[in-house]
Amino acid sequence: MFFMENWWREVEGKLAHDPLLTEKMSKNFSSSGKSERCVCVPGPVIVGAGPSGLATAAYLKEKGVPSLVLERSNCIASLWQLKTYDRLHLHLPKQFCELPLMGFPCDFPTYPTKQQFVHYLETYAERFDIRPRFNETVEHAEFDATLGFWRVKSFNKVDEVVVATEFVCRWLIVATGENAEAVVPQIDGMGEFCGTIKHTSLYKSGEEFRGKRVLVVGCGNSGMEVCLDLCNHNATPSLVVRDTVHILPREMLGKSTFGLSMWLLKWLPIGFVDRFLLIVSWLMLGDTARFGLDRPKLGPLQLKNLSGKTPVLDVGTLAKIKSGHIKVRTGIKRLKRYTVEFVDGGTENFDAIILATGYKSNVPYWLKEGEMFSKEDGFPRKPFPNGWKGENGLYAVGFTKRGLLGASMDAKRIAEDIEKCWKADAKHSTSFSLSLNNVQQQSNS
Repeated sequence: MFFMENWWREVEGKLAHDPLLTEKMSKNFSSSGKSERCVCVPGPVIVGAGPSGLATAAYLKEKGVPSLVLERSNCIASLWQLKTYDRLHLHLPKQFCELPLMGFPCDFPTYPTKQQFVHYLETYAERFDIRPRFNETVEHAEFDATLGFWRVKSFNKVDEVVVATEFVCRWLIVATGENAEAVVPQIDGMGEFCGTIKHTSLYKSGEEFRGKRVLVVGCGNSGMEVCLDLCNHNATPSLVVRDTVHILPREMLGKSTFGLSMWLLKWLPIGFVDRFLLIVSWLMLGDTARFGLDRPKLGPLQLKNLSGKTPVLDVGTLAKIKSGHIKVRTGIKRLKRYTVEFVDGGTENFDAIILATGYKSNVPYWLKEGEMFSKEDGFPRKPFPNGWKGENGLYAVGFTKRGLLGASMDAKRIAEDIEKCWKADAKHSTSFSLSLNNVQQQSNS
């Protein structure tokens, strides 16, 4: 390790003119058009340039710790920019969705639009001078116990040349989040269906489906909003509800339901707050079970804590269900050419199917580590608030199932933890340099 420490100090010296990174020029060009190189990163490598990765990079920047952000897409917040529908707004009031160290503009509405949120994130990156390396797809990351560093391998296709890069770093921060890959269920007969089948990550607007019969699979916030959007574009949507679901009004007693819940939890036990929310919801929305929307046995907050399942905040979809503009259907048994057979025995013709079936973590595909992350679901094994730190300088941000508030909390913890090591190393490096200078002076005399 003494050799590695000296090697790293040598790298730090070469980085004096560029605090972000340096490249060991070991580029090899093969006949297949592939370029390979090794990049030494003095600070942490952050995989993912979504809100969680940006928040962590900003906190580190404030503490004087440089970081390198790798992003497989060509922009920051690619999920928001490339894989969300046009009518999307933040489901929670803006004060609960701010990233640390910079609030939303005062003139933004309570529930900012998708475009406004993306603008906010881009401004955030500019303010903290966060410059991700785009189109870097990490395919392998593993801790090298011999070297004592993480080796992160990625590839970037430029024109027809694939540039493979190995980033060597002491700290690795996983910020790919809970929604890295679309979940596409396998339904019997999908190959036979002649209409359109697409995941909500590819859905932009109901304009494409004007006048068509559309089946939306999944009754979370996305499925509900897509149904409403289809209604607004004169399509005829039906909604597959395969499980119980809590539907709450977005606002109660003149305040956001989420904000009111957080305030009540400061004074009352979670079970009492759940009962309060359900009573007010029943008074405002009625008995949702009458329309095929049965509620879970656990209250909305308890269910969120135990499973991460978020209640639906109604923005007008329930009224369309009550009026009959949106039909609620049971689970799908199989598909035929233009027909859907349901598990209750009913059949109906549809022109298209939208899969609002959510997303999953992709960590098990590229991170070769068996202690911190579960191989089954790609989430930290330790529940919130203890899942942010692993061994050997490995961290996770954006896996709390508590939105941007949870991600901001983890980003702060990570930055503070790395800052301690960074300052300790700097102090050790300064002492080493002074000792070396003294030895040289004695030798000269």
